[in-house]
Amino acid sequence: MIEVRNAVMRFEDKNALDGISLEIPEGCAYGLLGSNGAGKSTLLRLLSGIYRPNSGEILIDGEQIYENAPLKEKVFFINDETVQFNSMTLTDMKRYYKRFYHSFSEELWERLYSAVQLPLKKRLSTFSKGMKRQAAVICGIACKTPYLFLDEAFDGLDPTMRIIVKQMLIDAMMDNKLTVIFSSHNLGEIDEFCDRVGLLHNGRVVFDRELDSVKGSVFKIQTALETPFDKALVKNGEILHAETSGSVTHIIARGERDRIKADMEQFSPKFYDEVPLSLEEIFVYEMEVLGYDSSKLGE
Repeated sequence: MIEVRNAVMRFEDKNALDGISLEIPEGCAYGLLGSNGAGKSTLLRLLSGIYRPNSGEILIDGEQIYENAPLKEKVFFINDETVQFNSMTLTDMKRYYKRFYHSFSEELWERLYSAVQLPLKKRLSTFSKGMKRQAAVICGIACKTPYLFLDEAFDGLDPTMRIIVKQMLIDAMMDNKLTVIFSSHNLGEIDEFCDRVGLLHNGRVVFDRELDSVKGSVFKIQTALETPFDKALVKNGEILHAETSGSVTHIIARGERDRIKADMEQFSPKFYDEVPLSLEEIFVYEMEVLGYDSSKLGE
């Protein structure tokens, strides 16, 4: 299990993380969302033991990760930046990680490498961003750690390579009961991979929920009502957003569908239709309710 307890991380006079707490169970695929500067990369560096929090605790399997070499061998962090490997070849990169991860599987690395076919003898400085990402992913999976953290997991990959890398990660998750944290701006990728999701904003946790509960409890209603709509009269759910355009009222509701629909009968609907929402739409409305500027989510 991963536990973050009231973690604060300051850089000069700014709190990159402002007292956040999270629990991520073993075997979870966790999606970490937020705008630029929300604190996602900082949190991943804390979880990897690169940073030490100014206050609070970062625990993996009940132990502090910072300056804990045996515990760090259980964690592989794929950074959004790979400049530290620019002078290396892919073969050098593999040898580098074999020195620090005793669980490194040469057989698995060869199998993963056969899917990407990157140059072995060229320096990584000559690689595109997507090629560097592929190199890091195959090394990370081959290390066979129980924890894998990816900052902007699929950034720079072309559509074909995204499919290949996604399948690599899915296979690793199924074969090794891997606990994975994905940081991403792409809600579609989070929706595809993750079973739990956390949203950071200004260094704080906006919410942390099971993805199925998020998608199953928020929906859109399109209706034409005889009686003007008043959200205060909806007692069996929460109205996140409501607006009327012409004769049609559009409502974003959270709660049990049948109970909310029963509440809507008091407004004498001429017609009533439920429309599924994308994950992005759900987060936009959730953030608006909490008073955040949802337009900044994808920046």
